Amino acid sequence: MRNIILSVLGLLLIVGAVFFTIKIINSKTRPRPRPPKVIKTVFVDTIKNGTVPIKIAANGNLTAKRRLELYAEVQGIFKGGAKLFKTGQKYRRGQSLIRIDASEYYASVQSAKSNLYNQVTAIMPDLRMDYPEIYDKWQTYLSNFDMNKATPQLPETTSEKEKYFITGRNIHTSYYNVKNLEQRLSKYTISAPFDGVLTEALVTEGTLIRQGQKLGEFIETGVYEMEVAVGKEYADLLKLGESVELSNLNKTKNYKGTVSRINSRVDQATQTITAFIEVKDPMLKEGIYLEANLDAKKETNAIEIDRNLLQNGDQIFVVRDSILDVIDVQPVYFSDKKVVLKGVPDGNVILNKPVPGAYAGMLVKVYQEKRKKSSVSDNNMISTGTKQ
Repeated sequence: MRNIILSVLGLLLIVGAVFFTIKIINSKTRPRPRPPKVIKTVFVDTIKNGTVPIKIAANGNLTAKRRLELYAEVQGIFKGGAKLFKTGQKYRRGQSLIRIDASEYYASVQSAKSNLYNQVTAIMPDLRMDYPEIYDKWQTYLSNFDMNKATPQLPETTSEKEKYFITGRNIHTSYYNVKNLEQRLSKYTISAPFDGVLTEALVTEGTLIRQGQKLGEFIETGVYEMEVAVGKEYADLLKLGESVELSNLNKTKNYKGTVSRINSRVDQATQTITAFIEVKDPMLKEGIYLEANLDAKKETNAIEIDRNLLQNGDQIFVVRDSILDVIDVQPVYFSDKKVVLKGVPDGNVILNKPVPGAYAGMLVKVYQEKRKKSSVSDNNMISTGTKQ
């Protein structure tokens, strides 16, 4: 009996020790603290639709609008002139760019002119006797004939008899032979057709120039063109004479240009059309790389926002009673950083900058900041907040 009692007491002690141990362990367990609910502060804009100008970004290098490639049509020794034929040399309109020694050919021209003069002189006695009515005009022609000037045009024949008589003496043949030689002689001198600068010089004084040889390049300064490729979807939006804003890569200098020409053919490989922008500025140089913003059209009842605010291609976040929500929008134009949207009602409050981890139904707090009134109003939207 005693053993039974001892066994029961031992069992009770063990059970009591277990429960006591559990109670001690539970008493040391602390409840986990609940993390505080974080409400992100956002910065917003209040929508006000307006007119948004759509600008097409393009770029290219400037080329001279007027360019002259100099080629030799005759052969001879390159003679020096008043100015050295060197790259960068400026010439005024009418000044000689290149002079080729034509002394030998000039003698041939003078010989042919003298032969013509002798032929006309030889028919004067016959004209006085047989055709006195036309003698005076041929005598005037001889009086105005100067060997050191261009051959004057032959008097116009007024009758069949006069025509047959003059033609029979080979005067017309000799005249056109002389004019052909004179035309050839003029090719020994190449003059500047406009004010400009020599950009390439391939020969020097004393060089033997051969027929068909390239001598250099001459361009007009101050007027340049830039060729840009524009997507075919904007072909109907581009117009001749449209103003274009141009800038250099560093955005430190701006220029004004106009659309001067538009190619009517679409490039099959790139599906683009070529437009040419004319710009006038004495400080510009050929080959300068510029960026252009072409005014394609003006989209009414629209807004412009950063592209990173657009969600899923056609949605944006709005704030309603401190809760984020999404609305559907209609993108009409994308640039590298901006997007033009339609279908956003006036008065909607949208995010100014993206919020990491944002989702519909998220509780947010709108940041309030006192802002100075700006003298320039934004036609697209009125901001009520700033950065995140």
